[in-house]
Amino acid sequence: MSSKDYTTNENLKDLIKRIRKIMDILSDVFTIRVFEDRNPYRVLIRTILSQRTRDENTDKATAMLFSRYKNIEEIADAPIEEIEKLVKSAGFYRVKANRIKEVSNLLIDQYGKIVPDNLNELLELPGVGRKTANCVLVFAFQKPAIPVDTHVHRISNLWGIVNTKTPEETEEKLSKIVPKELWIDLNDLMVQFGQNICKPNNMQCETCPIANSCCYYNSF
Repeated sequence: MSSKDYTTNENLKDLIKRIRKIMDILSDVFTIRVFEDRNPYRVLIRTILSQRTRDENTDKATAMLFSRYKNIEEIADAPIEEIEKLVKSAGFYRVKANRIKEVSNLLIDQYGKIVPDNLNELLELPGVGRKTANCVLVFAFQKPAIPVDTHVHRISNLWGIVNTKTPEETEEKLSKIVPKELWIDLNDLMVQFGQNICKPNNMQCETCPIANSCCYYNSF
């Protein structure tokens, strides 16, 4: 669905105005969430666990892991088999457990236990791609970035803000048109919108609060 072109010929000024209107409405509907008290290490580990799984699975795995091991040193020293058991609910648990242990040791050995607060260094960490790195910037450091997951990619195409085929392309396009002061809240608002209203297999268009600003809805 996200590959279909719902973009219009509206000029950039009108597009930005529409984006601001959508964000204002979503800000009234949803409350911005705080993950792991914005602790950079815990946010990083949570985001690694969140890859290719649902939020409830991420919540469970993150809680299980940090209930047993309280900090980076304990996780770095933990037996890999124990980490696997604790994060099993997140799926792909063997891969994720190895990434968690590897990144923890690397942060200790090369970064003085400090999670980097810039994109380039974050991307050098094992298991960290652009979405994960941008999530850490936003949810740990409150730095402007646009994490693009399946919700952000799909919904921004439905809104007609972009016409893209990959999350990477979506991030590039959004960064050029979305006002920077909206970047920090963009992912969380769109994810909540995608989870509760614009669901992939059950879009609630008739009751959607931003239907009038959605190109997909207005294409009928």
